[in-house]
Amino acid sequence: MENKENNWYKLVKSLWTDIDGGVRRRMFENFIINENIIGSHRQKQTREKYKCNIPWAILMDPTSACNLHCTGCWAADYGNQLNLSLEELDSIIWQGKVLGTYFYLYSGGEPMMRKQDIIRLCDRHPECMFLAFTNGTLIDEAFADEMLRVKNFVPAISIEGFEEATDSRRGKGTYQKVVEAMKLLKRKKLPFGISLCYTAANAEVIGSDAYIDEMIALGAKFAWLFTYIPIGAGADSGLIASAAQRRLMYKKIRAWRAEKPIFTLDFWNDGEFAGGCIAGGRSYLHINANGDIEPCAFIHYADSNIRTHSILDACRRPLFMAYYHNQPFNENMLRPCPLLDNNGKLAEMVDQTGAASTDLACPEDVHALCGKCKRAADCWEPVANALWKSSQYAKQEQTEGV
Repeated sequence: MENKENNWYKLVKSLWTDIDGGVRRRMFENFIINENIIGSHRQKQTREKYKCNIPWAILMDPTSACNLHCTGCWAADYGNQLNLSLEELDSIIWQGKVLGTYFYLYSGGEPMMRKQDIIRLCDRHPECMFLAFTNGTLIDEAFADEMLRVKNFVPAISIEGFEEATDSRRGKGTYQKVVEAMKLLKRKKLPFGISLCYTAANAEVIGSDAYIDEMIALGAKFAWLFTYIPIGAGADSGLIASAAQRRLMYKKIRAWRAEKPIFTLDFWNDGEFAGGCIAGGRSYLHINANGDIEPCAFIHYADSNIRTHSILDACRRPLFMAYYHNQPFNENMLRPCPLLDNNGKLAEMVDQTGAASTDLACPEDVHALCGKCKRAADCWEPVANALWKSSQYAKQEQTEGV
């Protein structure tokens, strides 16, 4: 931090030069103090009392509706008939705060289809931090002004490649709409990040320095990366990133952390820092637009629903307790996932607990889903093992050197 040419110095400095002072203060209070000091202590007490996972963050879908129809996205298949009411969303947040959870994320569908309710919830819970995974096309001047007023909402904008790649998956003109939304947020001194799903078709672009440099120039302060999962009966398994592409992203993210003024997270490849799988309430859980309480946004199976069970009830029911007793799913933390990295483990837990598919469009047999991911798991295993061995050796060398 003493080196003004260091990427972390530049990133932290940009939080003062690029972000509104009131927004910055609210983010610090809510995320650092409320979530990670006050909330973490309460979460720990609740875990010890009930001997179950308690979420650090809750991801929820206000609606299944979306204004786009993106290739490879399961949400589009649900249409616009599924919604959590404002009262249900409010209840989830109140329940979470009792458990010590002050960080709430929205996905969908497109959560900005409910942007008035999103602002209402920011007003009702000023001590919480809110983030939405959004395609960005519905962010306008009026909404940006509301973000500036409430000060506790941050968008993570999905943009998965340059113009050609983004428009081919999301529709012609989408890239330019997203860029305009980013420029608007930057002009208003509002923080935002990007959400990147790397696939067999775009991993090399997303993993390029030119791409991340462009996102930094547009004003992104963080990047949250996911790898493609073929969820849904008609999902294309051919879009699963190869082992070589996943290794590329593993290497690039670690390089960016040493070189680029942007905070990066990888939902899969950062298992070594998170202690493996973070789903099933260990760090987060997902509530879909039908109210089903799922272990993960990518695991569409449940044995509880917010309309019949509390969040604490769900954490103590068989499916989430199966996660609790089985985590981590592998000693190699670069193989964290019970679906993509440890083939058959998800099916085993679903069978044992009687959890049901939550896909209302076309319920998917868990064994069929695991079958679609088997080749990817088999190919990733030797690559992940080599990376893990190298990583642990490097840590040992560093420790011995100290």
